[in-house]
Amino acid sequence: MQSKINSKTVVFLHGLFMNPKSWTKWVQYFQNKGYKCYTPAYPFHEGQPAELRQNIDPELGKLTLGDVIEKLEDFIGTLPDKPILIGHSMGGLAVQKLIELGLGVAGICLNPAPPKGVLSFKYSFLKANFPTINPLKGNTVCLPTPEWFHYAFCNTMSIEETLIEYAEFVVPESRNIPRSSTGQDGTLDFSKPHAPLLIIAGEKDHIIPKSLNRRNAYSYTDRESVTDFKVFPGRTHYICGQKGWEEVADYIFGWIKQIQ
Repeated sequence: MQSKINSKTVVFLHGLFMNPKSWTKWVQYFQNKGYKCYTPAYPFHEGQPAELRQNIDPELGKLTLGDVIEKLEDFIGTLPDKPILIGHSMGGLAVQKLIELGLGVAGICLNPAPPKGVLSFKYSFLKANFPTINPLKGNTVCLPTPEWFHYAFCNTMSIEETLIEYAEFVVPESRNIPRSSTGQDGTLDFSKPHAPLLIIAGEKDHIIPKSLNRRNAYSYTDRESVTDFKVFPGRTHYICGQKGWEEVADYIFGWIKQIQ
């Protein structure tokens, strides 16, 4: 069996169309529990979302998942302790990659983007993802519409509520991050022993359906490694910012305490 972990360091990894600002409430929550928290940004994602939308760096369009993982590896290497990793969406897949590399003592993945070979043909998955990965768009930066954000992230919220969240948190994104996640950058060895992992799914998630998250979690085969799976009823892809996010944070905190 795996030994207990003793880290009091948490690194939060944001997903696509988000940046570190999306973790503000979570950082406060875990700081209040006695953890030291960090929120590293992907390249070209640092700053206020409204300003990033108004001043789009064209170099962002070339960014790949491999580039993101490399930066996160470098950042984790500066920390005095190996951290607990918490990631949402593409940040969840980044957590899986970093755990495989031995860079975290535990990993929590909220609605993680699927690794290479973990597929879904559900209509909502295809509809929500195609506008971003559209091969006809080349390396152009993707700035989603509020309507897309409502469908893909906030589908149980009103459009009025979605517009508030969009204005506060949405940033432009590289199409090449999700594209590269379907190749070598998104490849995992599911048979390899790993630190404890918790994969969380939102029941109402359009862009990463719960069935896809379940398939992701159950792809791990090492019987000596902890891989847990949890579905939250009524939650969408916006599970970290959706009303009632505290319930999800409480569950994660309880899971961490069980392995500490």
